[in-house]
Parts: sequence; C-alpha cells; structure tokens
Amino acid sequence: MKKSAIGVASLLLPTILGAMATAGCGENNPLTEASEDLCGKCGVVAHGDVGISGNAKLDGLFAAVADLNKAQVAINGNFEANIDELIAAFGTEVAANASISAKVDALTASIEAELTANVEGSLVVDYVPPKCEANVSVGFEAQVQCEAKAECDVEVDPGEVSVTCEGTCSGSCEGECTGGLKCEVSAEGTCSGKCEGSCQLEAAAACEGSCNGTCSGTCSAYNGAGECAGKCDGMCTGTCELSAAAECTGTCSGSCVVEAMADCEGEAPSCQGSCEGECKGSCSGTATPPSASADCEASAECSAQAKAQASASFECSPPKFEIGFAFAAGVDASAQAAFGAKLAVLEAKGIAILQGFGKYEAMITGEVNGEVVFATPPLEVVIGELEGVIEAGAEGELFADIPKGRIACVIPAMSASVGMLGEIGTSAAANLEAQGSFATALTSGFSG
Repeated sequence: MKKSAIGVASLLLPTILGAMATAGCGENNPLTEASEDLCGKCGVVAHGDVGISGNAKLDGLFAAVADLNKAQVAINGNFEANIDELIAAFGTEVAANASISAKVDALTASIEAELTANVEGSLVVDYVPPKCEANVSVGFEAQVQCEAKAECDVEVDPGEVSVTCEGTCSGSCEGECTGGLKCEVSAEGTCSGKCEGSCQLEAAAACEGSCNGTCSGTCSAYNGAGECAGKCDGMCTGTCELSAAAECTGTCSGSCVVEAMADCEGEAPSCQGSCEGECKGSCSGTATPPSASADCEASAECSAQAKAQASASFECSPPKFEIGFAFAAGVDASAQAAFGAKLAVLEAKGIAILQGFGKYEAMITGEVNGEVVFATPPLEVVIGELEGVIEAGAEGELFADIPKGRIACVIPAMSASVGMLGEIGTSAAANLEAQGSFATALTSGFSG
C-alpha cells in the first residue's frame, strides 16, 4: 500500500488549512452577500454527504473516501457479527471482551472438535472466490457530472457508457479483444453451447463439479440423506453443480455460453479478456472513464476524481461455497440433526464472510485469493488522488474555484479524509489477519 501518501498528506495539511482558515464562514469574515448564502451546515465525509466544498473535483474525492470508509466499516462489522452468530450456533465459550482474533481462534477450535466427533474424514469444500470489478457506470457518471459543473460542453449518450480498462473486460470491446469472445444467452432448458450453473442430468453422466444425487463410483462427500454431495469419480445421476462452463446433457439452469463464431442470435459477442480499446460492461483492473468533453480544461482534473470514485465503489459477486461430508459411524440420528443444523449456519455465514473478506482484500491489496484483480488497489488509488489534491493546495492551485462560503467546510472534510484513509490503512493488517485466518480455515474444510 502507498503508505507514504498519507504521511505526505499529513505534513502538508496543517499548512494548507492554516492558510484557508481565515477565509471561511464566520462573523468576522468580510464575505459578500452572495458568499454568505453559501455558508451553512457543513456536510460530513463519513456520512457520504455531497456538495461539501461546492467544487465537483474535490467533492468527488470526498465521495470516494466515504465509499471506502463505509465499505471497511461494514465489512468489519458484518464479519464480527457473523462470527458471533457462529459462536452462538456452535456453543463456543469466549470471554465477553475477547478480541476478534481470540474469537476466531476459539470458534475454529470449536468447529474442529465438532468435526472430529461427527464426520468421517474432513469436510469437502467446493469454493469459487468472489469476483471483484470496478464500477464502470459510477466512474462515468462522476466524470460527466464534474464536467457539467465545470461548465464544459457535455454531450454524451447514457447508453454509451465505456471506459479504458487496464485488465480484463467483461462486456463489449470497441477494439481488439485478446482474451477470447463469447455470446451469453439466458438458459433454462437445452443449451447448445456450454452451461454455467447447474445441469439437471437426463441420464447418468460425468459431472465436472459437485454431484447431487447418485454416484456410480466414489463420492467425496455425502449429505445427511446419504446422497452424494461432492465430487463423483464415476457417473452422476441427478444434478451437477458445474465448477466451470461445460457441456450439459440435460437441462441447464444459469447461462449458456456459445462461442462467438457460432450463432449469437444477432447480438454482439462479449470480450472476456484484455480489450485494446473501450470496454462496456465491467472491468477487473483499472477503469479510466473517458472525457465527456475533450476540449474542456477541467477534464483531466475531473478524470482523477472519477477514477477514484470508480475504484472506491467496486463490487464483488458472492462466492460459491458448498460443504460436503459423511457422518462417522455410530453418530445417531439426534446428533446428526444437531450437527447438520450447525453446518447449515456455517455454510450460510461462510458465504457472507468469504465475500466480505474478498472485498476487503481487494480493497487493500488489489488481490482476491492470490489473484490480482486490481493492478492498483482501490485504497491506493484514492490515497494517491487525495495526495495530489493536497499538494496542489500547498501550491495555492486548488482552492481558487471553491466558493469562499464553503472553504470552512473543506477544512474538517480534508482532515477527516486524511484521518479515515490513515485509519483504514493502519487497522487493515489486524483485521485482514483475523478474517484471512477464518477464511483459510473455511475453504480448507478446517483440515489445516
């Protein structure tokens, strides 16, 4: 993470704020009547208030800081709440004032004890990490609004939202796509291509994924009813939850992927890789919105805050997380029912925990499960843009366009932004360690 950015910002900020303090709202401030109309209750960055400074370029950065702050607060809060619910479900004993790390350690030990008592072998986990992507539409909207407030001649077609994507584009590509093309159609029946989702098999067939039903060979795990609920090395009869796109000799529920060279029914094929041009859809990487008005002097500055907002408002899809197991010999029906109820809670809360951890990891490190999803982590993008703003302020170039009546609002907002980004960075190590510890235990079936 770019830790130096916050350090530089912290050093520069007092100088800037000292110079600005005399120009804010106040009884002794010689403001014009028009400026006084702009004085009033200042917004709060942490609340996501808009229009704090009255300057679209600066307010865009405040919005990006607010998005990151709200995301990390929600992720950490939800993680601890989910851990507390699992502690209650498994009857784990922990001290009332225990740290989150202590809670995770105690819960992990409790779950492992339950597995030892009830399960033959270990849990079999089918896990596909969440997919995180920059929010293309947010960045584009931020660019357009900023240029409009800067009185640029903005002419855009809302249906033509596109960005330059430094990474993987999932959508149409106005240029050369180097990662392959495909056409996706909604599937709820026969699929002439490859099925993504689940396949209700018409007859016994090989299953590349998790077999839910009968397995003619060896099944890696069974559910409480004694049916296969894991990987089958023989032929599966029932439903196959596909781990990747594959042919379906039955009814496909999900998406049917047809190679672009085949019949795409008149629709433009989508790019599933690097796009040498503009990407419409979603972008796993760095998304840079285009200028809505190329001849506008404010375009470059608007692009900086738009890029920050696109990075800060990224989204992550839910992961795939399914648990399979076989009861140990001698476990009676009552114990099986009790253990099955606990595992159901673990599976439900596990999905939420893994999604939150994936988003947190992507925000701080730019990676999910060891795979780079953002070349520059969202936190680092926002820190870098805010550092640039503060350096511009130190040179006296930033605040010329801010109404005098709003300068006093900028003072606490700038301080709060630097403080929040610094807090996110310093608290990330401990929080990531606790969440990563439990995520690793979950995805390994508590066999580590």
